[in-house]
Amino acid sequence: MNQTWSRFNIASVVLGFAFLYLPIVLLVIFSFNESRLVTVWGGFSTKWYVSLFNNQGLMDAAWVTLRVGVLSATVATVLGTMAALALTRYTRFRGRILFSGMVFAPLVMPEVITGLSLLLLFVSMGLDRGFLTVTLAHITFTMCFVAVVVQSRLVSFDRSLEEAAMDLGAPPVKTFFAITLPVILPAIVSGWMLAFTLSIDDLVIASFASGPGATTLPMKIYSQVRLGVTPEINAACTILIAIVATGVIAASIVNKRREVQRLRDEQAAFRQ
Repeated sequence: MNQTWSRFNIASVVLGFAFLYLPIVLLVIFSFNESRLVTVWGGFSTKWYVSLFNNQGLMDAAWVTLRVGVLSATVATVLGTMAALALTRYTRFRGRILFSGMVFAPLVMPEVITGLSLLLLFVSMGLDRGFLTVTLAHITFTMCFVAVVVQSRLVSFDRSLEEAAMDLGAPPVKTFFAITLPVILPAIVSGWMLAFTLSIDDLVIASFASGPGATTLPMKIYSQVRLGVTPEINAACTILIAIVATGVIAASIVNKRREVQRLRDEQAAFRQ
């Protein structure tokens, strides 16, 4: 049934998107500002990007953020996938409710409480705050997001494919890597990207878990913003936006191609 958009609906959509994306657009535009005053346009220039790459403090923070993001997202993806498999395949085991609550608790837990509890844990264990503690903290709160994404895919997974492979003599491990993993791989990749994005965006939890030599880029930007916004910060934020947007677009293209290939395979099998 065709439905025409009223003026109110169009205005609501326009205002909603403007509220969400207009500040980001302004940030990107002023990152190319010639003037040092971030609110006064002085002409087009890329000198602040050159200045950004010459800023050793920001570059060191960006390198720490990238390493923490890749490592924490990878470990969180492995653990989150295992948790999703346990919750989906083993619906009845002792302590399942407790396990499920522990996996998904960071989803609803305020970041301040999560960060403070992790800080107390690290202090009680005698761990010096640094790169390791930040990575462990990010694994803790990103793992649940991966578990949600992968579990949603496993719920609709056709178990008959695995049963057919095992009936033909494939052991469970080979069945997982040959049948299950390729099917749920798009969800795993999406979970990894979500975990990576959350990691490089985190400020609160990293502030509790970090120490000397482990300052992340959001922490560095926040500390400089308190003294005043500079065009270098706009340039750094623009690069982060470009990285995240590129990842999202690439994932969308890959998933679309997989879906098209799956439809073609189904049509070919139907014709045969």
